[in-house]
Amino acid sequence: MVPTYMSGLGEPWIPAGSNVKELTARVIVIGILLGALMTAANAYLGLYVGMTVSASIPAAVMSMLILRGLNFKDVTILENNSVQTMASAGESLAAGVIFTVPALLVLGIWTDIQWADTFLIAILGGLLGTMFTIALRRLFIVEEALPYPEGVACREVLVAGEKGGTGLVAIIYALIIGATYGWMVKAFKATHSEVQDVASALGTRFYAGGELSLALLSVGYIVGLRIASYIFMGGVIGYAILVPIYGLMNGFPNGSGILNMIDAKDYSIVWSEQIRYVGVGAMVVGGVYTLWSMRKTIGEGLAKSFRKSDGTDNELLRTEMDLPLDKVMMFCGILVVLIFLFYWYATGNLVMAMAGALFLAVVSFFFAAVAGYIAGVVGSSNSPISGMTIATLLFTIGLVWVVGGLIMNMGEKEMMVATMFIAAIVATSAAIAGDVMQDLKTGHMLGATPWRQQIAEIIGVVVGALVIGPVLSLLHNAFRISETACLANPRASDPTCSDALIAPQAELIGAIVQGAFGGDLNLPMVLLGAVIAILLIRLSMPVMSVAIGIYLPLSLSVPIMAGGIISHVLLSSARLRVDGTLEGKPTPEAKFAVKEVQDKGVLIGAGFIAGESLMGVLYAVFIVADNRWKNNGILPSEWFGGIGQLGGGWSLIFFGWFVAVFIMLSARSLPKKGNLLGDLMFVLSDAAKRLKGVFTPPKLPDFGELRAKSED
Repeated sequence: MVPTYMSGLGEPWIPAGSNVKELTARVIVIGILLGALMTAANAYLGLYVGMTVSASIPAAVMSMLILRGLNFKDVTILENNSVQTMASAGESLAAGVIFTVPALLVLGIWTDIQWADTFLIAILGGLLGTMFTIALRRLFIVEEALPYPEGVACREVLVAGEKGGTGLVAIIYALIIGATYGWMVKAFKATHSEVQDVASALGTRFYAGGELSLALLSVGYIVGLRIASYIFMGGVIGYAILVPIYGLMNGFPNGSGILNMIDAKDYSIVWSEQIRYVGVGAMVVGGVYTLWSMRKTIGEGLAKSFRKSDGTDNELLRTEMDLPLDKVMMFCGILVVLIFLFYWYATGNLVMAMAGALFLAVVSFFFAAVAGYIAGVVGSSNSPISGMTIATLLFTIGLVWVVGGLIMNMGEKEMMVATMFIAAIVATSAAIAGDVMQDLKTGHMLGATPWRQQIAEIIGVVVGALVIGPVLSLLHNAFRISETACLANPRASDPTCSDALIAPQAELIGAIVQGAFGGDLNLPMVLLGAVIAILLIRLSMPVMSVAIGIYLPLSLSVPIMAGGIISHVLLSSARLRVDGTLEGKPTPEAKFAVKEVQDKGVLIGAGFIAGESLMGVLYAVFIVADNRWKNNGILPSEWFGGIGQLGGGWSLIFFGWFVAVFIMLSARSLPKKGNLLGDLMFVLSDAAKRLKGVFTPPKLPDFGELRAKSED
């Protein structure tokens, strides 16, 4: 088995004994500006297409360009790290808020965005998630050494910029290539961003599709084949097994119960309306089991964090100095009191406010821990925050029904308000937790001082909380957020709501809350997911990775799996060229060769992620401008009279060319003997032998020989 880059071992880039500038005045100013930009751009993009882009790597690149462009000669790598920390905090805060707060518009509770309430939800949830992750930093990053792929990628970007030379050239090349592809797909719309179809074989039809994303491919490369394969397996369970079974039993959207008559759209509808809830149920059970199985480690980690030096212990290294945990826990207590007062103000019910605040304190810690763990596995961009929000809703609905409905006899609207405010704060807390862990992983590898980076996170949360309310209000007044809210109160200039922002997560959450209090909650699918998770646990499989795969569309799992396969082939090739075999343990020379290839691949992947993410943010600006000034040819797809779009097959070929470039660039670090095609055939042969060994039943003993031996 080849070693991985993300072991968490090794010396940081800046030694613990060195003191360099980190959180300076110039850093704070640039971090605030970039944080506000990322918050606004991702808020719009999330409402428009239902997804956000990770801001860590784009912010790191922009920080290096801005600070160098201003001719600061003494900029340190830790200053750039502090900038990306603040900027990414605003982006992740936006993700948690936009998935929940607009649901209040969908439910008709609000007719416009309430700035003060939105600020309180964002600041309370953001600070609570940040505080909880401080207590979990040592556990997840140092002791468990989770991979945190985007954190590793961000480190590579910053180090490449610091070293200059070939490393900087490589990251610039990769950045340009990733940006070119992202602009062609997202802005020019010259190719499809996704291809999907239904293939016919063996008398039936199978779904086939995938996102044409270099960023997702790069994530798969960084996390490796093992984790990527479990995520892919979850996608196969959802799309290839559960969707057909549900359709055959209950009919497909086209009105047919015949499998060979459906198309890709039918698969997607059944998955989005039914099967994704299976993933939610699996993630709930998986999250509970993950924390339960780690209970001793969590307890030990918290105990170590609380333990103060008695004067006999050595002083903590600079790189291990968190904000004092006793002060952090005291601040968490203050936040819980503030949340109680906020709930009391929002619901007007003292008992409900007390129950909600206590419930939220427990659930927020739980989901912050789960979000931090998931981000460590698949990255914060692919962390299913909306799935955890739905899971929160299910728990919250139960609480509100018991306390608010049965005990306090609250009205339907009041119970919806209580449910949504709890869910919004928890979702924001979970969203920020995954980002904080990614940033702290980057800082850990660079040699940053944790408490300074945690201060930067707090600043970023405050900036994001101040910006998100006015941005959402502006967007709602300009276009209306969600078709449901728009139809209830359309603009005079758009009576048909054709310009309304989609806000898919808010629509879904609003429907769940409305359905729950109306008696129409999809509990069967949630329970099915719980049963599947229990079976996975009994089989000793990583339940969270598989559950994530069930919840995510299969199209997202495909490029992640492809990246994992590329990583395995290249790393195996490096070992093969040195040792001549993949059997047994690798030699030290092989380990070195593997690390060289892994480092180069992570660097190239980081550039691709940065380039594609930057283009996503830039395109969001053009979308906003086009909606403000219509018919002015602002959208890039309208430039030059319209570029036109390649068909699905040609789009796949176009993407394949960029994949080939990725492989070629990563393979440059391979030892100069052999060829990649021959290595590939050897790796496939080795994989076939391993699979044969797994599925071959064990040889039964020869009882005649055993009898003869016993007689002797």
